[in-house]
Amino acid sequence: MISVVLIEPENSANIGSVARVMANFGVNNLVLINPKCKINEESRRLAKNAQKILDKAKINGFNSLAKFDCLIGTTSKLGNDYNILRSPLTPDQLGKKLKEIKNRKIALILGRESDGLRNKEIKLCDFTVTIPTSRNYKALNISHAVGVLLYEIFKEQNTKEIMKPYTPISIKEKEQILKLLNNAMKKMDFTTLRKKDTQLKVWKRMISKSFMTKREAYALMGFLKKIK
Repeated sequence: MISVVLIEPENSANIGSVARVMANFGVNNLVLINPKCKINEESRRLAKNAQKILDKAKINGFNSLAKFDCLIGTTSKLGNDYNILRSPLTPDQLGKKLKEIKNRKIALILGRESDGLRNKEIKLCDFTVTIPTSRNYKALNISHAVGVLLYEIFKEQNTKEIMKPYTPISIKEKEQILKLLNNAMKKMDFTTLRKKDTQLKVWKRMISKSFMTKREAYALMGFLKKIK
C-alpha cells in the first residue's frame, strides 16, 4: 500500500492538487508531516473529486514515518558516486522496483516546496528517486512530481489489465494481411514491376511497424478482400 507523504508542505493549493493526482492513480493515503499550512477552501477547490483523500488525510510528526516498511525519498538535487544518499533511481526504475514489493507499507516522500528534503530526512529513506528535468529548472511542483511518479508505478502494475481489450495482432494474422495485400496488388495496374515491388515493400514495412489491434487487423483484411 502506497502513501504519499508531504514533509512540511507550505502551500494549501498544492495539497489539493496532490490529492487530485493521487485519485487519478488510485492512491488514497495522504500524510502531512508538520504542515505549515492548512487544508482550506483552495485545497478543496483544486482537489476536485478527491475530497475523500483530504477528509482522511493524516497530520502527524516525523515519528509517524516509523510505521512504514519502506521510505522512498524524492529529490531534484543529484549527487555523484561518492554521495550515495543522492544517487537516485529514475521513475521507471521505481515503478519496476515497487512491482516486486508486495504487502508492504510504502511511503513516497516529498519535501518542502521551498527546499525539498534535507540530508537528515534523506538519510531516513531506503532509497531516493529523481525525475529527469532541464538543467535550467530542475525542481518540479510537488503535484506534478507526484503525477509523474504515480504514473510510472501505476503503469507497471496495471497496464496489462487496462490493455486487455486492445490485443495486438499475432504473427499469423500479420502474415494473413500480407497475403491479402499481395493478392490485391496482383489485381492493380502498375506501369513497371519495380513500382509494384516498391509499393509492396512500403506496405509490408508499415504493417510490420504498426501496433494494430485484432479489431483493426480484421477491418483491414475485410477491406483487402473487397479489392477487385
